Amino acid sequence: MSAVLNPLLGFISCRTTRSVIASSSSDRLSSLLSSSSPSRVCNLRPRRSSSRLFSVSSSSASRSAAAMGEEIADSAMDAVQKRLMFEDECILVDENDKVVGHDSKYNCHLMEKIEAENLLHRAFSVFLFNSKYELLLQQRSATKVTFPIVWTNTCCSHPLYRESELIEENYLGVRNAAQRKLLDELGIKAEDVPVNEFIPLGRILYKAPSDGKWGEHELDYLLFIIRDVKVEPNPDEVADVKYVNREQLKELLRKANAGEEGLKLSPWFRLVVENFLFKWWDHVEKGTLKEAADMKTIHKLS
Repeated sequence: MSAVLNPLLGFISCRTTRSVIASSSSDRLSSLLSSSSPSRVCNLRPRRSSSRLFSVSSSSASRSAAAMGEEIADSAMDAVQKRLMFEDECILVDENDKVVGHDSKYNCHLMEKIEAENLLHRAFSVFLFNSKYELLLQQRSATKVTFPIVWTNTCCSHPLYRESELIEENYLGVRNAAQRKLLDELGIKAEDVPVNEFIPLGRILYKAPSDGKWGEHELDYLLFIIRDVKVEPNPDEVADVKYVNREQLKELLRKANAGEEGLKLSPWFRLVVENFLFKWWDHVEKGTLKEAADMKTIHKLS
């Protein structure tokens, strides 16, 4: 395995303005947001619940000015990551996965805002296996704002606040986002990962600080897919990739736990490995993944 040894970039804290759902949203978008199905929440550790609908807080001009101020304050950030942090709008949800608003990727990953406002956003994690039932892992780029250099599952990102990625029916919005990011991060063409081939197996809710400023608070959809694909990693997103079998993953986990070779795993990947992955791997090999799916339960993990 290769490891990127570049020093992490420094960041300067700043205050930002959160954008929210407007009461004048289109009828079409409103119908998308109102179609969520009820969920059963499985608490593995007690956590304070918070859910609220936000009102419009600023005009587009004010938001543009705030964004400009953010960009100046975080001028040391990698240019690609800065663009994504300020342009991408994550989907805010409550702990039952009901959409309650939207906000910049920047705001959604500031631990100060996460803690003060209980900001929770929707995410997904793709687990792609080849025909030999090996799992594709990636090592995150050194320029990633959260959890740089760590090893994780195939692709981890967020559905964005856009019509195609808000579709609740058959989890199509999340599947569309997964297809988009597999191309963006790993160069995997859309035709090689059809959206109907992604199998949603479950949802987890977790919170994890990355450093003193950044972190994650996500309601994460776990998507499995078995395809042989051509991988062309984007160096702005990915430092390294490798396929592993069960035993190789167990050895990677052992080294990470022992602090050997500087190996680290992302917190969400570790949670999935420790709670679900190896029993789900049996279903991958047997071709019975759909039998393992439980999309009614939201597992709170820590």
